[in-house]
Amino acid sequence: MTILDRLRLVRDMVRIRCVEETLADLYRDEQLMRTPTHFSIGQEATSVGVCAASRRTDVVYSAHRSHAPYLAKGGDLPALVAELYGKETGCAGGRGGSVHLVDHAAGFGGSAAILGEMIPVAVGAAWAFAMEGTPRVALTFFGDGASEEGAFHESLNFAALHRLPVVFVCENNQYSIASPLSARQPPGTSIWRRALGYGMRASRIDGNDVFAVHDAARTAVESARARHGPHLLELDTYRWREHVGPNWDEDGAYRTHAEVASWIERCPIHSAAEALRGEDPTIDDRIDTWRAEFTDEVGRAVDFARAGAFPDVTDLLLGACEPQPIAAPAGRN
Repeated sequence: MTILDRLRLVRDMVRIRCVEETLADLYRDEQLMRTPTHFSIGQEATSVGVCAASRRTDVVYSAHRSHAPYLAKGGDLPALVAELYGKETGCAGGRGGSVHLVDHAAGFGGSAAILGEMIPVAVGAAWAFAMEGTPRVALTFFGDGASEEGAFHESLNFAALHRLPVVFVCENNQYSIASPLSARQPPGTSIWRRALGYGMRASRIDGNDVFAVHDAARTAVESARARHGPHLLELDTYRWREHVGPNWDEDGAYRTHAEVASWIERCPIHSAAEALRGEDPTIDDRIDTWRAEFTDEVGRAVDFARAGAFPDVTDLLLGACEPQPIAAPAGRN
């Protein structure tokens, strides 16, 4: 990657951080977003690093922690914010909320709240790509808790059997709601090694190192595109805020302030800036400029959302959009 490529990754992380911090504050203070929200603050490197390695024609599917993958894939920001406000101008017509985002034009196929739900959906999309013979890849984001679902194992088995062009992205943030890995998985086991058991490629990466994530994702995506079969990436990371909602919860019973603080010290934006400081001594000034730019951008998106109309009550039982085939979005391949 060139220095411009690396700066773009940092810029994208700063954008997601600014958007989510603004929305978290508004969610708490206004009480106007009546949808469960799962913020990725602290986890930005996973979405940015992976999605930057994909093409616009590739399709990303996400679980409930969906804002970051949606934005990293190029999803429309005003439509995202309007969806959180429940407005007709939202990306799902104000009917889906935070956990049901979609932007087909950007190659974001959708997100859903049921644990592991979108993993087999991504495998189905990859099967369609394979049958059509198109050079496209499906990617699916999920948490460590989803690796304990039957759908996870069935999907890996099917994808490996048919050598499908799919990349499984496990954002291992160490907890399934409030249960740590140690309370759910036997000692000496790991998620990425389970994928090896199905005969597919798999690797474990520092999920707070956006450059390492991008390098690993680029290898996985292009391998899948070349029809070498699926690949699983286990990305170790950590969410700073509560599982669902805008608040901090280190005073709860399941994790300590010291633990959260130790991960904040490993902030992916700060780590990336430090890595670039030798090549670009002005990196801190750049980040300050980007923060101002994106704070203004999300402010305009909030104004757009507030000005929108709520869905007509007579249409609430209708779908937000007609079913669509998984067509390649317009733009670059």
